Amino acid sequence: MGFSPDGRHLASGSNDNTLKFWDISSGREIRTFTGHRFFVRSVAFSHDGRQLASASCNKTLKLWDASRGKELRTFTGHSRRINTVAFSPNGRFVLSGSSDETLKLWDVSEWTQAR
Repeated sequence: MGFSPDGRHLASGSNDNTLKFWDISSGREIRTFTGHRFFVRSVAFSHDGRQLASASCNKTLKLWDASRGKELRTFTGHSRRINTVAFSPNGRFVLSGSSDETLKLWDVSEWTQAR
């Protein structure tokens, strides 16, 4: 679960393989992101709030356009579930931590530039 940088939205991962985008003031769900094939364990907003990263038990990390709910890219490389995900302060990298006892640093700059 993660708050947007402006504090207006919340993103949450779920055991139903989805990522949900919420409006904090009303408590209403704005959008459901689908595409993971297993539980979503961790979610993080980019520094500008335009992208979301989500980590799943199926060893994938996904990058999303937060405002449209569109999947931008899927990253693979861990051999076990991904437990946590975080953006670098400049938004260029995403760090993932896995049950395979590794951390991976992903350059997402190609996918996070203005779209």
